[in-house]
This record gives sequence, C-alpha cells and structure tokens, in this order.
Amino acid sequence: MHAYGHEWACQLIYNPRLAVGLGLSDGEGTERLWSRFIKLISIERASSHQRRLWLIDRQAAAVGYEMRKDLGSWLKRRMKKGVGEQGAAAQKVLDECEVLIPELQSQWSKQCIAQLSIRAHAPARLKKELDSVLSLQADLDSSERALQTARTMIQKSNMSKDTLSVLDSMEHSHGRLLDKIETLYASLNVQDKFPELQGVQLDFIRILLMARNLKINICKRAIGSFFEWDKLDWAIGGKDKALGTKLHQHTRKAIAKRQPALMAAIHKYNKYCQQLEELYDQAYAIPLPALLPTKLAELRSDQTLLQDVWISPSIREIPRWLEDVSVCNGIRALLKCDRCREEQRRLDIEADNMCRWFGLELSAVELALRTPDNPIYCLILQHHHEAILELQEQWPTTLATSVRYASQAREALKIAESLSGASLDIELHWLQPVVCDLSSEDVEEDGEATKIPPNPLAKPLPNTEELLLRDALEAGDIDDDAEKDEVLPLVELQWNPPNNLRINFVDVSSNAMIVAGNITRRTQPATDGFPRLTFEPKDIEILASEEARLNDTCINGCAALLYSRCLSSHSTQFAIFSMHDLPRIRYNASDNVLWRTTSWTRYWGKGIWIMPIHRPSSWGHWVLCMIDLASKRLMLFDSFAERKPWKNDIKDIIKLISHLSIIASKKHSAPRRDLGEWTANPISITAVLRGYDMTGLQEKDMAVFHRYLRIMVLHIPVISKSPNLA
Repeated sequence: MHAYGHEWACQLIYNPRLAVGLGLSDGEGTERLWSRFIKLISIERASSHQRRLWLIDRQAAAVGYEMRKDLGSWLKRRMKKGVGEQGAAAQKVLDECEVLIPELQSQWSKQCIAQLSIRAHAPARLKKELDSVLSLQADLDSSERALQTARTMIQKSNMSKDTLSVLDSMEHSHGRLLDKIETLYASLNVQDKFPELQGVQLDFIRILLMARNLKINICKRAIGSFFEWDKLDWAIGGKDKALGTKLHQHTRKAIAKRQPALMAAIHKYNKYCQQLEELYDQAYAIPLPALLPTKLAELRSDQTLLQDVWISPSIREIPRWLEDVSVCNGIRALLKCDRCREEQRRLDIEADNMCRWFGLELSAVELALRTPDNPIYCLILQHHHEAILELQEQWPTTLATSVRYASQAREALKIAESLSGASLDIELHWLQPVVCDLSSEDVEEDGEATKIPPNPLAKPLPNTEELLLRDALEAGDIDDDAEKDEVLPLVELQWNPPNNLRINFVDVSSNAMIVAGNITRRTQPATDGFPRLTFEPKDIEILASEEARLNDTCINGCAALLYSRCLSSHSTQFAIFSMHDLPRIRYNASDNVLWRTTSWTRYWGKGIWIMPIHRPSSWGHWVLCMIDLASKRLMLFDSFAERKPWKNDIKDIIKLISHLSIIASKKHSAPRRDLGEWTANPISITAVLRGYDMTGLQEKDMAVFHRYLRIMVLHIPVISKSPNLA
C-alpha cells in the first residue's frame, strides 16, 4: 500500500516512516515481487490452472535463489546506506536543533493527539453543503466577469439606453444573488458545528474553510501527478521495464493536460493564504496555513503538502510542534533515529537467521552426501554443496562475521559425520590433458606440401566485430526483461592524481636505421605466454605514420612486444589483457568465452592487470587502466583528461574483475579475492612495467615512440619459404 497516497491522518497511522516497529522498510516488498512476476502474464493467458501454479512456483523459487545470493550485499547496503548514513544525518539534525529528546517526544505525542481528533476534521455533511455553496459562488463569479465584459463592449458600441437599462437590471439581480449567497453561507451555522470558532470574523472563516477544502483537492491532484511521473521513470537505472512509445506519450499528454488545473489551484490557494494573513487577528489563535511552491519538483519535497489547514483555534498558545521550526525538524530527526535503531535490530535478527540457516542447510547437504542411498543425486548434491559454500564468502558482515560462519561449517561437518558414521569420500578421476604445440614453420610446410586448392565457397576469416558478435551469441539467449541484481564493489572516483608517484623517464631514442622497401608480414611465435603475433603490412604502415589511427593489432601486439622486452623476468607479477576483453563484458559474454580468451594470461596469480580500452568515436580514442589488486586501486590514463566517460568504464572494469575472479575460482580452483571498496585515480600513463607509477613521455615524444615501436616490429624475423616448396 502506498501510504503517501492518503491524507495526513492516514500518514500518522500507516506511514512506514512514522509507524513504530517497521524500521526503514518502505512497504514496497509486494510491488517488487510483483514486478518479477509480470513477465508471466502473457505466458499464462493460454495455460491451465495447474500449469499457472507450477510456473508461479518455479518463478518464485528462481527469484528466491537470486535474492539469496545477494543477501550478504543487501545487509551491507542497509547497514551503510540506511542505518549508517541516515542515522548520522538524523543525529546531526538532533544536535543542531538544541531541543531535549523528552521534549520532542512529548511534542510528537501532542501532535498526533491533535491531528487525529475528530474536531480536526469537518463533518462530511458540512463539507458537502460547503462544496455546494462554493460551487455556486464560483458560478456567480464567472457570471460577474461575463457581465463586466458585456458592459465594456456595449459602452464602446454606443448602444441604446434600453440596452443599458437591461444590463443595469441584470447587474442588480446579480448583486441580490450575491447577498443571498452570503445568507445561505451564514445558514450553514459553521459556528454551531465549530463552537470554538465563535467570535471569529465570518469572512475569515469562509476563506479558511475554502482554503482547507482547496488544499485537500490540491493534495489529490498532486499525488496523482507524482504517480504519473513515477510511471515515466520506471525504466531509469534498470528498475523496471520501459513503458513503450505509445504509453509514454499518452502519460506525458495526461500530465500536460492536468498540470494547468493543478497550478491554478495552487495559485488560488496561495491567494487565500494572503487574504487570511490580511484578515488575521492575534486573538483568533488559529495557525495560518503556509504557502505552497508553484514548481512540481519543489512541491514533491515540501513537508507542508500533506498537512491539513488548521480550522480550530489553539488553546492558550500555539503549540511548539506547529510553530517552532527547530521542533518540527527535531521531531522528524527523532523519528528517523528511532527507525534506524529498529532497522539495526531487524538486520541483526536477519543476520542471525541467515547464519543459522547456513549451518542447518550445510548439515543437511553434508549428511545427504554421506548417505549411501543417494548415489543418483550425487551430482546435484555436489552442486548444491558448492553453492552453499559460496555463501560462506558472500554472507559474512559485521553483524555475523566470517568466524561465526566458519564455526557453523565445522559444526555442520561434525553433525554429518556423527549421524552418518563415515567421512565424505568421493573419488574424482581426472583426464590427462594432451597439449599439441605446432610451430608456425610446421604449419606452413604442411600447408604447402599438401597443395590444397582454395575453396571459392569458403567463408573469409571473421573480423573483430564478427568475433565480438560471435561471443555475444555464444553467451546464450539473454532475457532483456530479466532484472539483474548483481552487486559490484563500490568504486570512489577521486579526480586528482595520487601522491608520491614515481615517474619513469623512458628513453625511446634509437639509432637504428630503417631502410625503405617492401614491407612484408611479420609473425612472432608464442612468447612469454602471449599467443602468436602477426603484423600485416598495413599495421606497420600505421606505426610509420604520425597521424594514422592505431588499430587493435598495433595496441595488443606492441603491448606484447613491450612486455617481452621489459618484463620477461617479472612475468609472475603482471597480466596484459587484450582490448577485446572489456567489450565482451558489455556484450554479456558467457563465462566460457571469458575464460577461453583470458586464461592464457594466468591473471589469477598476478597482482597487477593492464587493460587497454578503446572508446569508439569520430576520431577513435585509446585509454588505459592499470588494476592494482593488492591496494584495490584503478590507475586511469586518458590523454584528453575526460572525466565523464570513465564513470561507465569503471563500472565495466569492476564487473570484469568480479567475473574473472569468480570464473578463476570455478575453473582453476583459485581462491576468491575479497574485492571490497576500490578507488580510482587519473594519471598521465602507467609505467608499472618497470616498477614506476607514471612515465615521463610527453606529447612531443609520440613520434619518436611510434618509431621505437616500429623498429621492434621490424626486428621480428621474416619467415621465408623454402624454394623447393615455392
């Protein structure tokens, strides 16, 4: 139930932020679960009753499994973003308001009693009668404006005296109707319904009640407009599915259609507030209503929108909860602190339940694996056992530490062994891998000896775009509507270089002479863990030009050559990735694809990863990221010094780090890294290959550096063909 869709009296009882015991829950759990089930509507329209129940049950189980893996991160988020940040902000307001907590609690109790009393709300019959009188008053105001317009037009056209006399008679009749309206309003006996208003000027009461009813109408219109804006923002941040073009346009037209009426009502209400201020007498002791903002964004966050207009005088003096701003702020902060304490107790109970469930579930799985009657379920139980053990790394928090989970795991093992009477003994048979290492010479000789004629129907080798597309297709069908709740480590982007950077002044000058001539293909066999490198003539020509744009072969190949020249003795410390690895994460490549394309780097045993990144644009821009796993730091190099593109790149980089860590633990049994919180800093360029943080190369040195790279490529020997096979 959306509590903010009701009047203020309902807020005092049902709003989760005001009700005792609900903590920081927003009461939207049912809506979130329903959003996961929406995709079943179209499927179940043509399904039987039993089939529908089965689909709902399976979907609920899948949702529960996904959310179970995220419980540890969810607890950390609630403790940090909820209890930590909101509690600190509320405590700061409490300290600044300088009002004692017992006084704030007393004022809040008085506010609830006053605003929930029957006297605070006009009777339904009186409201209906007053609405009728106000509607008639509005009609008479319209007719008065029409008469004034008609008189102006008639006087300009020099009509006869008879016409003017008829117009005077109509105005006289209209004046008598206005007098009767006043009499009709007086007959409502507002003073009898509200004896406390005795002695208050009749005009003041009339405007006060009109302002009260008008504000109720404004609240309904404003809340309806807020719902429509929320509907437009469903898809922001991937929260829900987009509306679609037609429904989006229809909603925007509806908002534009209703907005003038809402703005007119707000202007009229503010006019009533000004009139009340002019007619106000201190003896009335009735709190005056506050003006409303005329902008929807400010209106949505306005605290007085849902507060009713006060229609009865305050006894003795105006209460502090209504008059003193510091008391109002203090009450809100006090309620927030109470909710934060309730939320912390609730999270503590949740953490205990999770730890207890982990121990019971692990005991059951361990016992099932040791039971001799379950051989056919061994593989399923093994998978479930691995999934439970993964929770031991994902669930520990400050509320339930890893020590408690380790104790639960040991206790579960003891219980399973004591009940089964035997230890777990599963024999695994590993296949002996067969590795074939074919040199490039053997491949070319075999190819020349067999003399296979070219096949005109054979497909050409795929280019880079086709390879990326193939990786995306191998990942399987991806449901675009499925919501991914993967929680990634937090990264703080600090847009200033870190302190105490070590600069590596690289000497790229070379006296080697480049002899112009026919440029041929250069192929370097697999070296230092890198696969075979091939530089085509067009790639070497790019390095020879000072204005040509570097392609993927130049970036990946030259990085491998620099690695072999500078780091052959330190290969256990650094991993050089390809520029194609980060796009695979963006295209949701499968784990098998990521493992196949990155396992040759043996990244799981290396502390520093270097990753070139290509930003497609009209000019094509290359940037670089150095990943220091030990210090959890990202070093960013961008010659354009652009800050905005790094925000998306950092998300993809952290996602790639998380994926590769999980894949390595599954494929290579490597220990999972505790990713934690990261920081990202810009630098001019990474020079970690020699133990430095940044290099001394400047823009003026790029031409010399291009020549240096070109010389390294030309030093690769050309593989000549045997004349007997030519």
